[in-house]
Amino acid sequence: MKLVEPIIAMQAELQQIRRDLHAHPELCYEELRTADVVAAKLTEWGIPVVRGLGLTGVVGIIKNGDSARAIGLRADMDALPMQEVNTFAHASRHPGKMHACGHDGHTAMLLGAAHHLASTRNFDGTVYLVFQPAEEGGAGARRMIEDGLFERFPMDAIYGMHNWPGAAAGTLSVVEGPMMASSNEFHVTVKGKGSHAAQPHKGIDPVMIAVQIAQSWQHIITREKSPLDTAVLSITQIHAGSATNVIPDQAQLIGTVRTFTTPVLDLIEKRMGEVAAHTAAGFGAEVDFQFKRNYPPLVNHARETAFALEVMRAVVGAERVNDNVEPTMGAEDFAFFLQAKPGCYVFIGNGEGEHRDGGHGLGPCVLHNGSYDFNDKLLPIGASFWVRLAETSLPTPR
Repeated sequence: MKLVEPIIAMQAELQQIRRDLHAHPELCYEELRTADVVAAKLTEWGIPVVRGLGLTGVVGIIKNGDSARAIGLRADMDALPMQEVNTFAHASRHPGKMHACGHDGHTAMLLGAAHHLASTRNFDGTVYLVFQPAEEGGAGARRMIEDGLFERFPMDAIYGMHNWPGAAAGTLSVVEGPMMASSNEFHVTVKGKGSHAAQPHKGIDPVMIAVQIAQSWQHIITREKSPLDTAVLSITQIHAGSATNVIPDQAQLIGTVRTFTTPVLDLIEKRMGEVAAHTAAGFGAEVDFQFKRNYPPLVNHARETAFALEVMRAVVGAERVNDNVEPTMGAEDFAFFLQAKPGCYVFIGNGEGEHRDGGHGLGPCVLHNGSYDFNDKLLPIGASFWVRLAETSLPTPR
């Protein structure tokens, strides 16, 4: 690896920052302390700060030279509403809140890059440091855009990075095009007519109708879309009834749909609604069909992906770079940034969990697990990648 030496020397400080953030997790749009820490560090290092975009977002501005070129580097800051089971010293001090997705590490890596870029300024242009709130379901990226992120901080491209458990620690991976799926949810209520369970002919059973709808929906996935188009339709909740001898008035189906393209999503949403309405009507019932599009597919741009790959290979070596990583059906609101600006989103391997301190939980070190912890060995690697990405994107005149 060809890491930035001053950042390697900063490892202990970055680890302290990361573990402090881990011990004080904050949920989406509540990242007040986290934003204070970020803003204080940037200010200490002479970096102008703008706060308030996306409610709790922070943007740092590092300028050098005369070029009008600019790029954005993004880190997410929020934690998850879940209980941590680790008991090591930096475990969460707030019950029911945990940095189980590594956003504490993402923030620390970008801070490490910020420190070096501000102290060396070996680039010509502007680097915008985007510390984003509310990635975990709050669409903080969209909120920052709505608050004028790209108008106030015009940038040519934007880049993001996420740790990836299971991939060897410090490896970097990416794929051009769709890399993460859209995230969508549905809430469907079948409205029938309740009756005594021993006299079902006197009612309209919403439970059996819901079962029919659930089975028919899978026909959309297996027979109505192209088998080459990836999609998932998962019913994760079914709610109905309160007694063994009562057929209820209503039954509810709740779940998620994931796709890599919007046309496939359009097809699935349309047909789900039609199948639900017609199936219910065939049995004399009605349906309330609610479909919510949360995050769009994350689609990496070709030029920026090729550029990121060059920097990856220069930083960690070609043998530690995967340029065709398997896309995931997980979702990420960085997708909103990529809809508005060219850019690229990459993964950095977090390892299998051997890095965790004594006192870690017995569960696996995977995202959204109570035994997870970010691998601090990644801090200088990720920060070095950010630095080289900025310097290579905004070269100084020769």
